[in-house]
Amino acid sequence: MDKPTPLPKKILAQGQYMQLVREGHWEYVHRTCGIGATVIVAITPAQEILFVEQYRIPLGKIVVDLPAGLVGDDQGCEQEDFASAARRELLEETGYQAKSLKLLAAGPTSSGMATEQVHFFLARNVKKVAAGGGLEGEGITVHVVPLKNLSAWLRRQERQGKLVDVKAFFAASWAALKFA
Repeated sequence: MDKPTPLPKKILAQGQYMQLVREGHWEYVHRTCGIGATVIVAITPAQEILFVEQYRIPLGKIVVDLPAGLVGDDQGCEQEDFASAARRELLEETGYQAKSLKLLAAGPTSSGMATEQVHFFLARNVKKVAAGGGLEGEGITVHVVPLKNLSAWLRRQERQGKLVDVKAFFAASWAALKFA
């Protein structure tokens, strides 16, 4: 399939971090800071996986998700690579460091709605070295969940009224198959 001729772009709204863009009949979000996002599937030596939970304003609910964050969004770190961001975000959010990090996959987060792309990393043999909890005001709670109890744990979070990010379900399924 040939790439279509680019259409004129119109910025409908501009915020500090994002633009709402119209291109032809299509409207989408473009992040103005950073080059993408990173998501970490972090596994401990005891075959546990790390999850984070925090209140997410757009949804108005607590969301359970994998550790994740933006790449190159901090002033002075615009040239940050995805692996470095994954290590930084894992430590900031969970207080864990990875002995090894492996790229699992990369691609768009929501190709019909945003320009953002994400890189998924597997972090093995993670070890607790700091408090975690994210940056000030993020209010992140860390969960260390045995892989063998993962599906039941995620369903229990839903029954408690929390939203579970779909990435968490897919990573959980992958980890259960990989490490079972």
